[in-house]
Amino acid sequence: MHEPFLCRIVQQGFFTTVASNMGKIKYYFNPETLNYEKVDTSFKGRFKRILLHFFTSFFLGIIFFLFFVFTVESPYQKNLRTENSNIRAQYRILNRQYNQLEAVLSDLQQRDNNLYRVIFQAEPIPVSVRKGSYGGTNRYDYIREFTNSQIVLNTTQKATELSRQLYIQSKSFDEIVRLAKTNEERLQNIPAIQPVFNKNLKRMASGYGMRIDPIYHTRKFHAGMDFTAPIGTKIFATGNGVVVFAGWKQGYGNCVIINHGFNYQTLYAHMHKIVKNKGVKVNRGEVIGFVGNSGKSTGPHLHYEVHYKGKPVNPINYYFKDLSPAEYDEMLQYTNNCAQVFD
Repeated sequence: MHEPFLCRIVQQGFFTTVASNMGKIKYYFNPETLNYEKVDTSFKGRFKRILLHFFTSFFLGIIFFLFFVFTVESPYQKNLRTENSNIRAQYRILNRQYNQLEAVLSDLQQRDNNLYRVIFQAEPIPVSVRKGSYGGTNRYDYIREFTNSQIVLNTTQKATELSRQLYIQSKSFDEIVRLAKTNEERLQNIPAIQPVFNKNLKRMASGYGMRIDPIYHTRKFHAGMDFTAPIGTKIFATGNGVVVFAGWKQGYGNCVIINHGFNYQTLYAHMHKIVKNKGVKVNRGEVIGFVGNSGKSTGPHLHYEVHYKGKPVNPINYYFKDLSPAEYDEMLQYTNNCAQVFD
């Protein structure tokens, strides 16, 4: 005998549960059809619904995660951003300090080349040496792997460049100190007096520069100064040094050449007699020979040359121990106006 069919209906929103002795049957209200439709409560149906809820929750979770990742900063990120900002501020300060140091160094370099080295007649340091490359082109490649690599790279390059320039400048100052220590010896060695007694400046015959040759009557460069004097007049060494040549020289006749060191040499030509032999040390003011008329010469005189670094220079600039400023100016005017040459 069959049990009677019993049912109980529970209304829950769009869903309706019908309880009976045959189990629970769920219906949901479809607003489009305005009918109650049976809900699939089988295992397969429930599994599909679980997967749907899972994937929906998963994708929603990813969306919220990405939203927070790209829009909300973590405490670590905030600290990192603040730290990076501080590093950039410190870099700007260091960059300004570097520019100030570079300006000071540039001033030192200009003084070094145009003042200190000029005083001691030392060659200026070329810009190519002061700012020459340091290391290969890939010297800083490893830094690019660091955080804020461009800042680190620029700072390192500037520091290296400044360090190199300071090193070159330090070496230059070392040389200046060495030159200063040897300056007393240098002042004793370089030519500084007239080679014959000429206090009244009346023995000047010709100066340095383009002149008319007295024999060939053509314009030629006169590499020294001519002093007229009677044969036998004493000739003095104009600075301390060593005689490197003493004898006959084509065109110059009896000739003496003294090496004074510090890139200076002096030449004394057309001598009547030589009293110092090659290899002998001489001091400023010491007699080395006597005025004559030997070699290519049209009258008794001394032809005197000063050479610096192998090239003749105007001897008039090397009488500072003999001449006062007024006397120097008088000699300068005389040499400019005098065109007579004896050799």
